[in-house]
Amino acid sequence: MGVDGSLSGRVALVTGASRGIGADVAKYLARAGAAVVVCARTEEQQNERLPGTIHTVAQEISDAGGQALAIRLDMRDLDSIESAVDMAVQEFGGVDIIVNNAAAQMPGTIDEFEPRHLELLWGVNLRGPVILMSHALPHMRAKGVGHIINISSVRAVFPGPGPYTHDSIQPNIDRGIVRGSFYGMLKAGLERFSQDVARHVQGDNISVNVLSPQGGINTPGLLYFTRRDTPVDELPFEVADELGKAVVWICERPPKEFTGNILFDQDLCHEQGL
Repeated sequence: MGVDGSLSGRVALVTGASRGIGADVAKYLARAGAAVVVCARTEEQQNERLPGTIHTVAQEISDAGGQALAIRLDMRDLDSIESAVDMAVQEFGGVDIIVNNAAAQMPGTIDEFEPRHLELLWGVNLRGPVILMSHALPHMRAKGVGHIINISSVRAVFPGPGPYTHDSIQPNIDRGIVRGSFYGMLKAGLERFSQDVARHVQGDNISVNVLSPQGGINTPGLLYFTRRDTPVDELPFEVADELGKAVVWICERPPKEFTGNILFDQDLCHEQGL
């Protein structure tokens, strides 16, 4: 992995980091020199189709010469969020980078959904990130610097006024899990709130930006739902390279000069030559 040092002395907490996008982002931040707090619920692998745990990711970072701490974090549990931040500060002396990556996706339209699924989506995708930001901000203010990056989705970009055609309607599993309106609704809310927080904390030298993967990334979580019949050894897992590069680039910017942006990883990497 190696360490290039551009984020040396920084402490990053990444949620949903046991696999997929979160794990890749954690490794990119570690490669750039940050000490990384690897957070997610998964401490033991239960399913071969969902490889990885917070401990395997932290160990991979450590084996490559980086600093990492694995902490179990449930974004639906407010005490768990506060405890994770406190443990990160205790271990590394502070926290100045937050990547809110953990997310849940569930099937359902307004005609067909279960209220318990909506509660899960709300807790993980919006309430949890808001609570995590609130607990991290005092520590960022104490260090005099901070970067918050909230991972969103192209599903937060809605189609605008109708009438609508049905030419682009996709199979139900895609519409329900990836294109579901509840997921997009909450991501859009996170984007709007991120800009409000960015304005609020700009004077504290803290930035808040939103970053979305622009193209599809074959993460274990996505393929678990969409490729159920594909043998595990044939699953086309992909690394979120562009998103990882984009996160590091954002964290290298002066917070007061680069904040409140709604960004897409492929566009940013192209524009900045990453």
